[in-house]
Amino acid sequence: MKNIFVYCEITEEHRVADVSLELLSKGRKLASELGVALEAVVIGSQLKEAFEQLCYFGVSVIHYAENDNLFPYRTMLHAKLVQTLFEKEQPEIALFGATSVGRDLAPRIASALRCGLTADCTSLQIGDHTDERKKITYKKLLYQIRPAFGGNIIATIINPETRPQMATVREGVMKLEPQQVKNNPEFKKMDAGVITSVEEAVAIIHRHIEPPKINLKAAQILIAGGYGMGSKENFNILYELADLLGGEVGGTRAAVDAGFCDHERQIGQTGVTVRPKLYIACGISGAVQHRAGMDQSAKIISINTSPQAPINAIADYVVVGDVMKVIPKMIQSYKKQIK
Repeated sequence: MKNIFVYCEITEEHRVADVSLELLSKGRKLASELGVALEAVVIGSQLKEAFEQLCYFGVSVIHYAENDNLFPYRTMLHAKLVQTLFEKEQPEIALFGATSVGRDLAPRIASALRCGLTADCTSLQIGDHTDERKKITYKKLLYQIRPAFGGNIIATIINPETRPQMATVREGVMKLEPQQVKNNPEFKKMDAGVITSVEEAVAIIHRHIEPPKINLKAAQILIAGGYGMGSKENFNILYELADLLGGEVGGTRAAVDAGFCDHERQIGQTGVTVRPKLYIACGISGAVQHRAGMDQSAKIISINTSPQAPINAIADYVVVGDVMKVIPKMIQSYKKQIK
């Protein structure tokens, strides 16, 4: 049918995961540009609330399979259902969240259908491509854009020959933009008869869910430290500033690898993507991978000893100086203001 399909993950609360809603928002724009429809794939149990959510994202068709055995996610069951659906419907583009579920499911589908898959995209666009060797121009391909070679380049990846064009995108990369007006999508029940005893061989005996202790995505103010902070002890002034401002503390991959802060605080392509109202970058040079996770912040302040630090190019304000001298002065000044 050459439409755009988005696989929608279902949370423990039986709602559509934010990353899937973000992909629907982006998918709606891509579908409009291509002149095709947007379709959702939902597999799980107790889907009533999820269906209601999807009605505000411009979805034309909802393909669903609803059964207690289909929640929580199980690799073989979901893979068989999605593969069979894609073989029947022939989507032009298929999008998945770059989550533990999406990273397990999408490669299996791509392998089964013998099509390409680009992981952890930071941008999705529509454009043409001319193969100079074959003298062929491919119209309206999906540009799958992501950092490559250790972040030294931004690669634009295309899949001109096989379909669907598949990509995974991490939560927070795309904007979540529901429509104000509710639409009435068509509901199509997926054929659960394709599931065999082989797919059902694995049973879930026990589940334990560890809730996240830190929610960087929800923070309106983020104080982030890089390798330039120098030590784990020096990160303490960032926590002090964050407490004063009512914010949270994050870090770069280099800071996490050095043991300055926990992995759950990592911001960037291999961490969390954030969009706070204020982002204060402390001792951060600004590698491509890190900028990909925070460059949509409303206001960015960079504190760095190097005027040529790459992060300064996207900062609204730049403070050239030693972070261990600048931050204490900021704390002192703010404390005076609130007395």
